[in-house]
Amino acid sequence: MMTLNISDQILQASGLTEEELTVEIAVALYQREILSLGKAAAFANMHRMIFQAALAERKVPINYSVEDLEDDLATLDKLGL
Repeated sequence: MMTLNISDQILQASGLTEEELTVEIAVALYQREILSLGKAAAFANMHRMIFQAALAERKVPINYSVEDLEDDLATLDKLGL
């Protein structure tokens, strides 16, 4: 697993904690459709529903792609549903 290193200068300039900045990066990558919802939530180290709430707070619409559907179907299959 790769670790994202954010310098203290960047954190100080942003006025955010490392966790907050990581969420902001995840939101931006999701909004630009670079990461799926699940992958952006994982990047932010958040449960998917909590990440969706973070998106809602920022008025970022949910993009439900074919990849998201496939991820959901795979999860349901793993759960035997």
